[in-house]
Amino acid sequence: MAEEMIELDVADHLEDLIRLLVDEPDEVEIFEVDEDDALVFEVEVAEDDIGKVIGRRGSTVRAMRTLLDCRAAIEDEQYELEVVD
Repeated sequence: MAEEMIELDVADHLEDLIRLLVDEPDEVEIFEVDEDDALVFEVEVAEDDIGKVIGRRGSTVRAMRTLLDCRAAIEDEQYELEVVD
């Protein structure tokens, strides 16, 4: 039996992950900005949830950027993540 890989859009994966972290998941919005050398994901969350997305000393957002870097390496792309306040 052949295994099938279900591909989800990078933004969908990112949105699902962030929705799990915040108290107000319906307020999560991700915008894709196509820059010259990278696809930038701008994340907007409720004001009270910004700290949860960034994490202590930036650990959470740094971990999400690492996941994006791994996906970018597999897809031969360049992704960036910005949390918009």
